[in-house]
Amino acid sequence: MLRRDLMKTAGFVSAASAGAAMPLSALAQRNYQEGQDYVALDKRVPSDAAAGRVEVIEFFWYSCPHCNAFEPRLEQWISKLPKDVVLRRVPVAFRDDFVPQQRLYYTLEALGKVDELHKKVFHAIHVEKKALNTQASIGEWMAGQGVGRAKFDEIYSSFAVQTKATRATKLQNDYRVGGVPAMGIAGRFYTDGSLAQTMERALQITDWLVSEVKKGR
Repeated sequence: MLRRDLMKTAGFVSAASAGAAMPLSALAQRNYQEGQDYVALDKRVPSDAAAGRVEVIEFFWYSCPHCNAFEPRLEQWISKLPKDVVLRRVPVAFRDDFVPQQRLYYTLEALGKVDELHKKVFHAIHVEKKALNTQASIGEWMAGQGVGRAKFDEIYSSFAVQTKATRATKLQNDYRVGGVPAMGIAGRFYTDGSLAQTMERALQITDWLVSEVKKGR
């Protein structure tokens, strides 16, 4: 995962997920320990999920190489979620220069184009090496995806998108997100690649915590 405390003002240092070399079978055999594999939040975070449904949040950053690598596995996991579990993506902003990509995600959401363009944003940044870190660069890229520049600028700069970006930052702080990618569960629990040792195991822990929530924990 990309740890928050390793990000510098003028850039970031990319670190591999701790424990990535440990065999998954060995990891799966371990008991999940609060404070070691996941954190129980001191204060419950409000959820947007309807009554009877469990909300899971993926915290991410488009420019994070670990988030890019995790995306295909996350999509597989999402495809198998039961109907009473809702996955919500939340873009983080650990620094001010993250905000344009926060707004990019919520602009895609407002346009109804997350399913169409979310993966393409990762591809543009990590494969095509496009920066996509300013309104101008994002707007130019969006125009290439068939979204008119005027329409993009209107939504990107809207109060609704600004409000969602601000709320996303509050959520990351309420969950005490230590790096990305990371998972928040039911407004009550948090895990990430450092705690879980791999993001594959983080998904296993997430599944277990969801089941615990359903049991009334």
